Amino acid sequence: MSILRILSLFVLSAALWPTAAQARTASAEIARIRTGIATLEQVHVRLDWPNSADSGTLQLRVGKLDAPDLGYAFRDLSWQCPLQRDGDGGWRCEGELRSGGAKPMRLDIALGTAFTDVVLRQGESRLEVHRQAAAPDDTRIDLMKVPLIWSQALLSAAWADGRWKTGQLDGRLLVSTPANQPLRVSGPLTLSAAALETPDGSIAAEGLGAQLMLDYRNAAAGQRVDLRGTLRGGELLFGSAYVALPPTPVELQIEAIGDASGWRLPILRWGDGGTLATKGSAALAPDGTLRALDIEIDSDDLSPVAGRYLSGWLGGFGLGKLSVTGRMRTRVRLDASGMRGFDAHFDQVEVREPGGKFRFDRLDGDLRFSADAPVDSTLRWGSGQLYGLDFGAAELPLHSADGVIALRAPTAVEAIGGQLRFDRFQLRPPQGEQGLQANFGLTLDAFDIGKLAQSMGWPAFRGTLSGSIPDARYLDDRLVFEGGLEMRVFDGSVEVSSLAMERPFGVAPTLSADLALDDLDLLSVTEVFDFGSISGRLDGSIRELRLVDWTATAFDAELYTQRRRGVKQRISQRAVQNISSVGDASFVTSLQGQLIGLFDDFGYRRLGISCRLQNQVCAMGGLESIGKEVAAGSGSDSSGFTVIQGAGIPRLNVVGFNRRVDWPTLLERLQAVGSGDLKPVVE
Repeated sequence: MSILRILSLFVLSAALWPTAAQARTASAEIARIRTGIATLEQVHVRLDWPNSADSGTLQLRVGKLDAPDLGYAFRDLSWQCPLQRDGDGGWRCEGELRSGGAKPMRLDIALGTAFTDVVLRQGESRLEVHRQAAAPDDTRIDLMKVPLIWSQALLSAAWADGRWKTGQLDGRLLVSTPANQPLRVSGPLTLSAAALETPDGSIAAEGLGAQLMLDYRNAAAGQRVDLRGTLRGGELLFGSAYVALPPTPVELQIEAIGDASGWRLPILRWGDGGTLATKGSAALAPDGTLRALDIEIDSDDLSPVAGRYLSGWLGGFGLGKLSVTGRMRTRVRLDASGMRGFDAHFDQVEVREPGGKFRFDRLDGDLRFSADAPVDSTLRWGSGQLYGLDFGAAELPLHSADGVIALRAPTAVEAIGGQLRFDRFQLRPPQGEQGLQANFGLTLDAFDIGKLAQSMGWPAFRGTLSGSIPDARYLDDRLVFEGGLEMRVFDGSVEVSSLAMERPFGVAPTLSADLALDDLDLLSVTEVFDFGSISGRLDGSIRELRLVDWTATAFDAELYTQRRRGVKQRISQRAVQNISSVGDASFVTSLQGQLIGLFDDFGYRRLGISCRLQNQVCAMGGLESIGKEVAAGSGSDSSGFTVIQGAGIPRLNVVGFNRRVDWPTLLERLQAVGSGDLKPVVE
């Protein structure tokens, strides 16, 4: 702080003034001056005082001033002022103080017989230093609207990466420098609109207000800081943890002991009313990296916690607007490698993701995790929802040891008109460089596809979904399922395999899968989609399906009919017209085009269409390409491709000519068919 300059000047002036005042011109060159907290080098003092004058001119230059305990170093200090007697045996001098290219300040020194008063001003900012001859080891410093940047060196001494940006400081500090004792700075401080950051931006504060009591000591063995008081308003960032402080006071207490090996924090306290109360201890490496943390976190009202304290961390998972209510008691233990223990008790907790991704109602019980000795716990909820799908109550018997938490027994949940059973579940939290891992086995029994379709906004499908996933693994925000699922729909089946999800609860979740369609009743399918009627049995596949945020971005699909004994194959005029309109196809018959309207439906021999979607474009094909690869970059083919091969009289064939179809346009046309807004094209 600038106090070091002021105190050094006082010591120097006090040594010279009694001699210099009796001479017309006097000067001194001093190689080095040592004080309790600073060393001055290349000191030059000059005093010009006419014999009969009431005052003289004092000039002082210091080539180098170092205060290692506080981290300050100044070069090329200069001060010039009119030196005057105060009438009580003392002296006073006020003038402009300069240091290198920095903005000048006004320095006023009053040297009395029993005191020294120093005032440093710049605009409205004012720093005052007061010393009494009876207590030479103590210096009082009064701060009034002092820019925080003035204390940068003091901050750097305690925290090398800390950088003040803006803010003001008011307070009254006592600086003690007794012989053979550590430097001590103590007293009340008030911060206004404070802002700081580290060079990498991992730690920052903006708009921070605080009323604090500081007790700082700096000895050869290390530093000690005791800071307590209240914070009000502002924002804090620690890595991915973002805190938006409330306008009401938040109680703070930090006790820190630092040396070359880092910092120990034996006391950490935070009190935000009934919202959040914490107490614990921590250890940091010299670069600020967390080495250990043991903290208790209690909340009697969780509703403000997510937005006030967890939005930064939750935002990384796409859950920045998560809503949580209820009460919670938690203890967390961490070391440099990751979590060592977690013990939480939930009381009537409600968790809601506003976007509808998930919801838990009446969450109660305990959740315990241990990286060491085994512990058991039981967690319950009353009901919930996942992506709009309701599920019922459940009780999870849990066991944890050696860094893994797992189910002690299979657990069933009523869901979607059927039952979901977790045959096993095991989770390993992040440890070191390894991220969150989980694996589990699932059994799905008689899920109601109608309810599933309704919640997902699909057409009114009917049927059931059953199957088992013997092994599912979650790693690096990717969920991979082994095994498969079978849906019984439209009097046939759809088998799902190679199922995987990326960012299942994050931003833009992505699903990939392969689907195999077998013996679906095509008449039931077309009735659901209101496409017109087509009778027959439908087979096919949708390979390499990829949905991003539940919108298809890629797939390789083939849909075709297979003749079955006793099954009629007929297609209505409306279905023919819709196919031709949606796919830019034309139909040809043995009769004249104008006679098509005389027939309600037509017989057909085969029906087939393929589409390979890439980069928002469908590479189309017909019966000729079923079972063969369709080139995504193929262009227009004047020979066309057959979508429907007619049979009987009139014999009607539907042929497509555009092999590259814009996918968004195709979707718009399909939606228009369902609403009856698409006009048929007849050629």
